[in-house]
Formats: sequence, structure tokens, C-alpha cells
Amino acid sequence: MHFDWWTLALQTVNVLVLIWILARFFFRPVADIVAKRQEQTNRLLADAAAARKEAADIRADANEARAGIATERDRVMAEARKSAQIETANQLAQSLKEIARLRSEAEAAIARDRAGAQQAIIAHASQVAVDIAQRLLERLPPKSALPAFIDGLCRELRTLSPAARESLTAAAGQPIEVVTATALSQEETERVRDAFREALGVSAAFRFRADPNLIAGIELHSRNAIVRNSWRADLDRIVEELGRDEQPRGS
Repeated sequence: MHFDWWTLALQTVNVLVLIWILARFFFRPVADIVAKRQEQTNRLLADAAAARKEAADIRADANEARAGIATERDRVMAEARKSAQIETANQLAQSLKEIARLRSEAEAAIARDRAGAQQAIIAHASQVAVDIAQRLLERLPPKSALPAFIDGLCRELRTLSPAARESLTAAAGQPIEVVTATALSQEETERVRDAFREALGVSAAFRFRADPNLIAGIELHSRNAIVRNSWRADLDRIVEELGRDEQPRGS
């Protein structure tokens, strides 16, 4: 077999030229295109990573915001429940206060009505007693009850302490006033004066006055003391006792 070196040389040159042409006009542009594609790919991958990071950040922010919203909701609901409880407690306290006020007013009104009714009953009873006393007095002979009242008042004068007797008779220059339901005759006046002087043990001066409000009986009035023995005094004591007996039940 015959080997031609010139042919080999020419083919080698042709191959080298082809390689240079390919490297010049094909491989370099292809390499540039591949590099650009790689750069674009890297940029897209970086953008995708940034987008994933941004999405993760957004998701984390959303989760945080969601947690914050839940916490704020719980806080608002707790405050609302607390405010509702406080408002309920305030309304209950106000209602209790209003109930207590109404009860106090009702009790005061009942007490006033009761006191008014008691006063009316006592006044009526007092008037009935006065009427009864006057009717009884009309049935007695005129002046027949006076000696009994005089004797009763003399007994009371004799039981007075020295200080009380001194208080009754110690009005300098002032006579002791003798008050009777009806005007006394001269004889009755002398009898009363003598009886009281004897009971007091002093020669006191007396002035006589009639007061129908006594109904029956006799009283001694001085500047410092009063000694009573009359139906009016007895009725007043009865009314006072009635009022005192009713007071504890009304209070």
C-alpha cells in the first residue's frame, strides 16, 4: 500500500482550517450563547430563590399577623368580657342601691302613715275621753267633785320634797295661781286657800283663775313649778303613755 504524505498534509491542513473555522464561527458563538443562557438561567434561579424567600417572608409575616390578630382578638374579647362584668356589677349595685332607696322611702312613708294614724287614733281617743269625762261630770252634782280634787292635791303637796315645795312657793312677790275648771264661790275660795296653806305649811298668797279646759279638778301654777290634779292632766298623761307605748312598735 502506497502512503501519500502530501495528501496527508493537505488533509491535515484542511482539518486544521476546518477546526479554526468552526472555533471561529461556530464554537465561540455557541459558547457565548451557552454562557448567556447559563447567566439567564442563574438569574432566573436567583430570582426564583428571591421570590421563594419573599414568599416565605410574606408567609411568616402573615402567620405573625394572624397570631397577632388572634392575640388582639383574645385581648379585645377579654376586655369586652371584663367591661361587661364591670357594667353588670355596676348595674347590679345601682339596682340594689335603688331598691334600698325605694325600700327606705317606702318604710319612711309607712312609718309616717303609721305615726299619722297613731296620732289620729290618739287624738280621737283623747277627744272621746274628754267627751266621756264631760258627760260623767254632767251627771255629778255641781261642785261635788271639787272636795275630792282638793284633798288629792293636798295629799300630793304634803308628799313634796322640801326643795320642790320651796320651788313652788319661792316666787318673790308672785302669788300662787289656783286654776279650776269653773269659777269658785267665795266660800270655796276660802276653803281652798286654807287647805293649801295647811298642806304647804306656809302662809302663801293665792290668785284664782278658771280654765274650762281642765274639765274638772284643780291645779297650782307658780313661776317655778306646776302641781296638777285634774281630768285634763290625767288625760294628757294617758295620751302620753299611749304615744310612748306605740313608739317602740313604730320605730
